[in-house]
Amino acid sequence: MTLSLDYAALSDVGRVRRNNEDSAYAGPHLLLLADGMGGAAAGEVASAAAVQVIRRLDKPGISGADMMEALAGAVHRANERLSELVEEDPEREGMGSTVTALLFDGQQLGLAHLGDSRAYRMRDGHLEQLSHDHTFVQSLVDEGRISKEEAFTHPHRNLILRVLDGRPDSDPDLEMLDVQAGDRLLLCSDGLPDYVSDQVIATSMSDGTPDSVVVDLITHALEANSNDNVTCIVADVVETAPASGDQPQLVGAAAELAQGGTGRTEPTIPVGVHGDGEGGGSGHFDPEELRYAPRPPKRFLWLRRLAALVVVLGLIVGGGWFAYSWTQNQYYVGTNGDYVAIFKGVDEQIPGLNLSNIYEMQTLQVDKLPTYSREQVEGTIQADNLSGARTIVTELQRTADACAAKKTTPRPTTTPKPSTPPASGKPVSTPAKPPTSTATVAPSSPASTPSGTSPDDCDGVR
Repeated sequence: MTLSLDYAALSDVGRVRRNNEDSAYAGPHLLLLADGMGGAAAGEVASAAAVQVIRRLDKPGISGADMMEALAGAVHRANERLSELVEEDPEREGMGSTVTALLFDGQQLGLAHLGDSRAYRMRDGHLEQLSHDHTFVQSLVDEGRISKEEAFTHPHRNLILRVLDGRPDSDPDLEMLDVQAGDRLLLCSDGLPDYVSDQVIATSMSDGTPDSVVVDLITHALEANSNDNVTCIVADVVETAPASGDQPQLVGAAAELAQGGTGRTEPTIPVGVHGDGEGGGSGHFDPEELRYAPRPPKRFLWLRRLAALVVVLGLIVGGGWFAYSWTQNQYYVGTNGDYVAIFKGVDEQIPGLNLSNIYEMQTLQVDKLPTYSREQVEGTIQADNLSGARTIVTELQRTADACAAKKTTPRPTTTPKPSTPPASGKPVSTPAKPPTSTATVAPSSPASTPSGTSPDDCDGVR
C-alpha cells in the first residue's frame, strides 16, 4: 500500500524580530525545515540556501537504502553551498543553519537532522520526538546533570553545538523511520518548543487539519511571548489523495528571497540593518546572540588568509635558510679523488641543492694511509670547526709519515769476526767483542711516531 502526505507549512517572523531567518519546504516526497543564525552574518541567507539545495530531493524514485545516501549527499552539498557564499562575501563568516528533513517514499521515512529544530510524530495520541537536539542543555540532559523540565527553562537553552555552517565536519544524524496511515508529522523551528510545552503541542496536534494545526501552534508560541521566528510544517500520512494536492509549499526566508526575483541567495534586508533592532530595542536581550558559539563576522577574510599564508611561507623560508646557513659553518675531512681534502658543509645529498664544497685540498695521498685511517677518511671525519679539521689532517699526515719511515728503514745486521787458529795447535781464548751494527736507526721523535701508532698499524699502506 502506497501512502501520501497531506501537508501545510507556515512561518511567522514573531513579535520581536524584524527579519525571518527560518525557511521551510513541504512537498509530496520531502518535508524540510532550516533555521538560520548568525545575526549580522545573515542567517536568512544560510537557511534559504540550505532549503534551495536540499529541496531537489522532492521527487519520486528515491527509496529504501538510497534515501540515506541521498539525504547525506544533499546536506553535504548544502554545506558546500554555504562555504561558497562565505567565500563570496566574508561578511557572512559565522552564519549557519539547522537542517531537519523527512524524505518520504510512500512506505517509510528517512530523517536527516543537524541542529536544534525538531521533528515529531503523533501516533495513536502519543507525541514522540524523532530528532535529537544538538544543544548544550541537551548534552546536560544526556549526562543526567539536569532534567528535561530544567532544560526547558535553562538560561543557555539557545546555545547550539552543531549546525550546517560550511565547515567540513557538518555531518547530520541519519535514521530510517517506519510510517503508517494516521501518523501526523511535525517539523518546527526552536521558536515553538523553546516556549511551548510538549503537552500543549500534543493537544494541538491531536485535532484539526494540517492547515489549522500550524496556525494553532504558531499562535501558542506568540502568546507565550516567543521572541524568535516560528515555523511549522504539519503533514498527515493518508491512504487517499491528499487535500493539499501535490503542489509544494515554500515559506519563510526562502520564499521571501525567491519572490525577490534575483534568482540568487541574497538577503532582502541589508546585512547589519537588523543588528540593533532584533531584540525589540536597545534595552532588550536577544537570545539569538548566543546561538552556535557566537563568532563575530570576520572582515577582510581574504586578506587575513593571505597574511597567514605569507607568515607560513616566511617561517618555511626562514627555517630553510637558517638550516642551510648552519650547514655552511660545518667542516669535515674526506677524500677528493686520490687526495685528502677539507670540506665545508655537511655530507648530505638533497636533490638540486649542494650542501658541501671543497675548502682546502691537501697533498696527503689517501693510499699512503693505513687501512683503518683510510676507511675513516673515505667515510668522512666530522670536525667541530676549521681548526679541528686541520688538526685531523695533521694527525693523518703524521700517521702517513710514520708508516713511510717504517717502510723505508732496513733492519739492523751483525758481521762476525773470523777466528784464526793458533800456531801451536792449542786453543787460544779470545775475549768476545760486541757485534758491530752496520744499520743506521733513525731517531724517534713525536713528529715521526704519532700517538697510538704501532708497527702493526701500517698495514695496507701502498
